[in-house]
Amino acid sequence: MSKGILLVNLGSPDSPEPNDVKKYLDEFLMDERVIDIPFVARNLLVRGIILNTRPKQSAAAYKKIWWEEGSPLIVISERLQKKMQDKTDIPVGLAMRYGSMSIKKGMQELVDKGVDEILLFPLYPQFAMATTETILVLAEELQKKHFPNVTITSVPAFYNKPDYIEVLANSIAKHLEGVDYDHLLFSYHGVPERHIRKRDVTKSHCKIDKSCCVTPSKAHEFCYRHQCLEVTRLVAEKLKFQEDTYSSSFQSRLGFDPWLQPYTDRTIERLGKQGVKNLAIVTPAFVSDCLETLEEIAMEGQEIFHEMGGKDFTTIPCLNDDQEWVDLLAKWVNHWAKNGSLA
Repeated sequence: MSKGILLVNLGSPDSPEPNDVKKYLDEFLMDERVIDIPFVARNLLVRGIILNTRPKQSAAAYKKIWWEEGSPLIVISERLQKKMQDKTDIPVGLAMRYGSMSIKKGMQELVDKGVDEILLFPLYPQFAMATTETILVLAEELQKKHFPNVTITSVPAFYNKPDYIEVLANSIAKHLEGVDYDHLLFSYHGVPERHIRKRDVTKSHCKIDKSCCVTPSKAHEFCYRHQCLEVTRLVAEKLKFQEDTYSSSFQSRLGFDPWLQPYTDRTIERLGKQGVKNLAIVTPAFVSDCLETLEEIAMEGQEIFHEMGGKDFTTIPCLNDDQEWVDLLAKWVNHWAKNGSLA
């Protein structure tokens, strides 16, 4: 069999113009694993309410962070793809869950190169319904319908792999060199609390309280909250942080249902009110900088912090196409190509 890898990230509108943003948001928000309510209600919410107002707001946000080469997420992902291709002999493809760089196109490009065994690599350290799961489900559907002769192997969540934690910790330490900060905030993308309970394989463990995520359980294999908090714990342990110098929070939320807490915007506000003058933020749910990191954190977060009396606001870049991250991915991929399993 001829092997290849397909890197998959979230996606981006084709441009920061409202029409393209609306098209992108329609595909994204109509995904039943993003807004997991019945189709009729989801259709009414998304197409009857959200898409009448949000595209203009989101387009304005995208315009703030759009690069000359295009969407930062796409540009960074393409750089990562190219660097990885230089370090492996098997074809490296790139696709997005939403938008014009579809998973179907990515799979077809690999098949056209003679690939019949694909390593599907969702670029998310933690498992979540709205990220990893929706990629895996769609890829399986496409394989059955369009690529019946192709075998797909998927990469599981790698949030706690020691070599990943080392790369992440090294990146954080490198970007904090010479930075005078009082507190480091680990900000993760938010999900509704019901997503956590839905993916609790025990049907009883996930209480979303102070104890369940630190109590060993089979539920942790698919628990986004546990996996986020574990990244924070492992990195803090690796870098020998003092307990009161860091914390975790969850950014972005939609609708009125409870989402994972504490919320990042309110945490930034609280830290400012408590007298924290120098705040650093890292976003380990993302491996590539995007709208959520470049606009929501680096711009909106900084504005909130300064309004609360904060002074210095430092945002730590995602791993992006950092060479150490590229080397780690290439090591995993090359091990799979040779041995059929990740290193």
